[in-house]
Amino acid sequence: MAKKVKLREIAWARSGDKGDRSNVGVMAKSPEAYEIIKKALTPEALKAHYKGWVKGEVQIYRMDNLMSLELVLNNGLGGGATRTLRFDQTGKSMGNGLINYFMVEVPDNFKV
Repeated sequence: MAKKVKLREIAWARSGDKGDRSNVGVMAKSPEAYEIIKKALTPEALKAHYKGWVKGEVQIYRMDNLMSLELVLNNGLGGGATRTLRFDQTGKSMGNGLINYFMVEVPDNFKV
């Protein structure tokens, strides 16, 4: 059997901006968690999660030696820090929004 948990149960995140790109680093809490996040965090799933906020391509870079993913959300900040009307101009909340609201499926016996 499997259960769903918030991503924050198995990973940490930190995010920021590079112009109109939001970059989110997701770091797994264990090797087992890393396997789960690699499967769950796809470009399609991330576009759906952020709904209409991310207008461009989503790129995912794996850093296996760090059990981490670097997510690049192109055209994800409404024009960038000096142009956007969003409250979070520099994308600092994008990582928290991901780990606090994105649900992942884990085995019933999964332990972090």
